[in-house]
Amino acid sequence: MDEVSGAELVLDSLKKENVNLIFGIPGGVLLSLYDRLYDEDQVNHILFRHEQCAAHAADGYARASGKVGVCLATSGPGAMNLITGLATANIDSSPVVALTGQVSTKALGTDAFQEADTFTVTMPVTKHNFLVKDVKDLPGVVRGAFYLANTGRKGVVLVDLPMDVLEQKVRNGTTKNLNFMGYKPNLKPNGFQLKKAANALVNSERPLILAGGGVISSMATEELRAIAEHLGAGVVTTLMGKGAISEVHPLSLGMAGMHGRVPANNSIAECDVLLSVGTRFSDRTTGWRLEKFAPSAIKIDINIDPSEINKNVQVDVPVTGDAKAALGMLLEFLKDAKKKNESKEWTDRLREMHDSCTECIKGVGERNPIDPRWAVKEICGFLDNDAIVTTEVGQCQMYAAHYYTARSPRQFITSGGLGTMGFGFPAAIGAKLANPDKQVVDIAGDGSFLMTCQDLATCIENDIPVVVCILHNGHLGMIRQWQDLFYGKRYSSSNLGVTPDFVKLAEAFGAYGERIEKTSDLRGGLKNAFSSGKPAVLDIMVDEEDNVLPMIPRGGAIDKMVGVEKCRCM
Repeated sequence: MDEVSGAELVLDSLKKENVNLIFGIPGGVLLSLYDRLYDEDQVNHILFRHEQCAAHAADGYARASGKVGVCLATSGPGAMNLITGLATANIDSSPVVALTGQVSTKALGTDAFQEADTFTVTMPVTKHNFLVKDVKDLPGVVRGAFYLANTGRKGVVLVDLPMDVLEQKVRNGTTKNLNFMGYKPNLKPNGFQLKKAANALVNSERPLILAGGGVISSMATEELRAIAEHLGAGVVTTLMGKGAISEVHPLSLGMAGMHGRVPANNSIAECDVLLSVGTRFSDRTTGWRLEKFAPSAIKIDINIDPSEINKNVQVDVPVTGDAKAALGMLLEFLKDAKKKNESKEWTDRLREMHDSCTECIKGVGERNPIDPRWAVKEICGFLDNDAIVTTEVGQCQMYAAHYYTARSPRQFITSGGLGTMGFGFPAAIGAKLANPDKQVVDIAGDGSFLMTCQDLATCIENDIPVVVCILHNGHLGMIRQWQDLFYGKRYSSSNLGVTPDFVKLAEAFGAYGERIEKTSDLRGGLKNAFSSGKPAVLDIMVDEEDNVLPMIPRGGAIDKMVGVEKCRCM
């Protein structure tokens, strides 16, 4: 009987999972696996310049495609460099499998060259992880990693691969299966609880839906829209839920929370029944004074993860299960229930709030220095309706969340829970590889882009024409904003001082670069960037003193935002 190496078993297992892209950087302990990749035509390896970027790219690929993203790094510093990206994906429930090299099993614990206890270090930031010590376990472990990553509440699974396990040979047919007897995610929701939810909703006068990232992950957006239309309920989203309903839909009120839209936050304060789906009620959604979050509402919570129910917000009707299955059942119960007359007052209020936000966005005009809100609005107006936007973290992220209009799921990709600067650019690379025919734009800040810009080389080498739009204000913008509003304008270490000439930086890698200093030049710059056919960087010089307003100050309540006077929304 033929013998195969551990490296061959890993590669064969990846093929069985229909993996065609791996994002990574090689190292000595992984050379047996990379040697197998040399002749491989089914699995394409994308060489990155930093492991964190490889993890973010795998994450972006997963969020844009709905498939599992795969990243690969060597032992020690390689694996450690993945951690920020793995934590980013895991807290946002993005399915990623990370493969890491490790020193030989006999060297474990000896402080061998490039040894790190990857298994232990990554345990808090992954859904599950494995340290494989027997080559016969490899197929079962890899198969199990994909199963765990992409079922239940999705997340990150890491497989640590010692060098000798990859090099060892085993007879075909002698590998082991792996069972996860304790892992039984509850996907089927409780019908009795859903009937209670339906009864509360049909008797509601001011129903509201809060949609989180779980709606998108479970592909439940059509069910969500149908329920909203059946009830005449408004829909607000979390940052991760942006795109769960088209933001041009008349029942959409946009994003809620700390930097949410005023109408979205007001609707939460005013509703009498709140149906939350696929969200964990983070502080950035609820504000810090939970007693002010939907204070008069009956709260219904649908979540695939039972540990999230009643963790932050106490609810009246908990439902554990898959969002798509739960919303499908709920819709049938709603259709069967005796529906009360819709409240014309609430219907009018929702229309009024939706229209006020639409008018507010329209009202942002051209000026010099460039208004970052206008820049995002102009980018939105230029792009196709099915374009994908990724963001960095900070002011650029919140401008994008407000002024970019998402029309469909998986169209807006950002780091929510961890808030990782540097995420947007490598995530855009992954998203573009998942959707090569779509426009992909990273809305960035100069501070964030500097953290991962070296992977312009990856874009050039692999012909990945993403466009980076830098809202360049010379600062760590959100830090400066907080210092402006809450620390007496004591700008401690928030001014970036020296920043590169981003046009020359782009050109040094072989990418297209252009500086935009006047509002009249932005549309032409966007056209030039896309028509170049290259990765492109637009350095958009924006007003350095602009703040993202309104916002809930730290310790504040969802119905008490500062800076409301600068927003036309109600």
